[in-house]
Amino acid sequence: MNDRGQTAAASFSPPLPERRIVDIPAAIASPGGLVDGFFEWFGNLGIFSWQVLKAAVTPPYEWRELIRQLDEVGSKSLPLVALAGAAIGVVISLEARYSLSRFGAKSMFPATLVYSVIQVMGPVITGLVVSGRVGAGIGAELASMKVTEQIDAIEASAINPYRLLAATRILACILMLPLLTVAADGCGLLTGWFAQTLVEPLSFQQFISSGFSGATFNAFLPPTLKTAVYGLIIGLVSCFQGMRTRGGAAGVGRAATNSVVLASLFLILADVVLVKFILVFFP
Repeated sequence: MNDRGQTAAASFSPPLPERRIVDIPAAIASPGGLVDGFFEWFGNLGIFSWQVLKAAVTPPYEWRELIRQLDEVGSKSLPLVALAGAAIGVVISLEARYSLSRFGAKSMFPATLVYSVIQVMGPVITGLVVSGRVGAGIGAELASMKVTEQIDAIEASAINPYRLLAATRILACILMLPLLTVAADGCGLLTGWFAQTLVEPLSFQQFISSGFSGATFNAFLPPTLKTAVYGLIIGLVSCFQGMRTRGGAAGVGRAATNSVVLASLFLILADVVLVKFILVFFP
């Protein structure tokens, strides 16, 4: 066995014993098992998170796989995220112009668009779009590897699957979500200004100077960086759902569906908590 295999074998902890698979939607459909299923699912998620964390900080590191996942999560999600951001910019521009005109506050249009896109809609829309694309992809890919016993083959090769498969994908989601959010925000502001210009001419320089006048980093940096938490949720839930799959092709489909549904739900709940946190510590 080469040096890499010996190091991986020494640092690899034995797989967890088999646990009863808990499906959240199925548990909700059965009122009697709702409480038990809820706590058991989160307990298994906590154990899985600890295994991934231990594997992530233990060498050897999977740099090549991490770079591949950065490209998969970031570069391949960029067109969809940019399109979603552009659509949001147009919608907010139309709605803001109509609402502000009713109250005689058209001069507030640039600031309204900037704050609405960067602080509110940009991060959430980016998280949901990436959850739909990347979450489903990770869940289906890992579930397919699980049911075809490819993950077992990786373990037999003295390679920690938590490090190779889960940690790299989770870290890629954490690193790329803020960058994708910046791209979505930029597209939203550009198309919002363009939609306004078609109706009432407004120079881009005036739009930027009015929109960002009096703004500080505290107003825009925390809403962008909070998407790293969205990336953690998407990567962790998707990897967890994929690596615990049972039941062949049907299980793969359930894993992909549950990855998107649960990641999107937890993302929205996390947004509520993070908004309150930002308002308290970055007033």
